[in-house]
Amino acid sequence: MRLFPVLVFSMSALGLSGSSMAFAAGTATLVPHRAIYDLKLDNAQESSGITGLTGRMVYEFNGSDCEGYTTNFRFVTRVDMEEQPQRVTDQQTTTFESGDGAKFRFVNKTFVDQSLTKEVRGDALLAKDKTEISLTKPDASKENLELSQFPTRHMQELIGKAIAGDVFYQTKLFDGSEDADKVMATTVVIGKPATSDPDDETKKMGPLEKENTWPVSIAYFDDSDKSEGLPSYRINFKLYRNGVTRDLKMDYGDFSMTGKLVNLELFDAPKCTK
Repeated sequence: MRLFPVLVFSMSALGLSGSSMAFAAGTATLVPHRAIYDLKLDNAQESSGITGLTGRMVYEFNGSDCEGYTTNFRFVTRVDMEEQPQRVTDQQTTTFESGDGAKFRFVNKTFVDQSLTKEVRGDALLAKDKTEISLTKPDASKENLELSQFPTRHMQELIGKAIAGDVFYQTKLFDGSEDADKVMATTVVIGKPATSDPDDETKKMGPLEKENTWPVSIAYFDDSDKSEGLPSYRINFKLYRNGVTRDLKMDYGDFSMTGKLVNLELFDAPKCTK
């Protein structure tokens, strides 16, 4: 199962407290926060072999344009499979992205039933026309990929496009997930902003409860896979103008899951001394 950046969101969020929005050097500044989501199976085709899925996702973001941005992301799922033992997968990611969006450091660990099965560590740098990747784990290696964006800049661009009224665009993303050896092409669709009817999620939003959100859909494509032209996965979510997300749906083709926000904590923005 591929990790999503968030926001996915990479999801990704930065800068001011509350639901304010600012632009510095042409980029959006978002709120530092911790968001917790309960996960459950939405749909599973017979070919997936999945009969049940529950889990929890914790996403914490801090930083500013001055000092750079850190994320701590944990994605735990308990999966029931046909004629197989239940499996618990725990994916843990820590990243740092420089304030100018040019450097990215990542550590990804995957545990299955509490045993470490995979660890990927490395750095990425945006050069003139390429993304330079240097790994230290599982083995020391270097690779050049096509020019891309890192997760925070990817989200900043999304916020900027939404505010400008754009409804569709395409861009490239490197998030260091899986084997950290590919750039994903992303296709983004942004709906009209609207206020949601009160529900269990909006009650958890605190000062954002009555704020408008954009419905967003992002499809992620592996350009190295030319088989069918279908996305590797797709994420739908509601996006606040400060970068907080809720009402998630993650579609991996033969199965999908939902993520409902159950706790949100907004942090004070670090002061910029530059």
